[in-house]
Amino acid sequence: MKIKSGDTVIVIAGKDKGKTGKVLKTLVKENRVIVQGVNIQTKHKKAKSPKDEAGLIKIEGSIDVSNVMYFDTKVNKPSRIGYALEGDKKVRISKKSGSKIDK
Repeated sequence: MKIKSGDTVIVIAGKDKGKTGKVLKTLVKENRVIVQGVNIQTKHKKAKSPKDEAGLIKIEGSIDVSNVMYFDTKVNKPSRIGYALEGDKKVRISKKSGSKIDK
């Protein structure tokens, strides 16, 4: 998977098309990502103790990684991700600007 946690992505398909957000978590086996502020779902929470509050909570659901694209902040446009060798280390690069993504 070319998208990693902490990347800024833009949604390119689905009900939240056009929204940008930070990747909170990647689910590699399911090929899905959880993006901040995207695919908000309402869950019913039950009170487990008298001190605990019950009610509706809103959380981000996962979306398929094919529906998001890396957002290059240097050019403010979505970009594909490629790989380049830097010495003996493989690093991710933005195809749009050619800059290195990994720190």
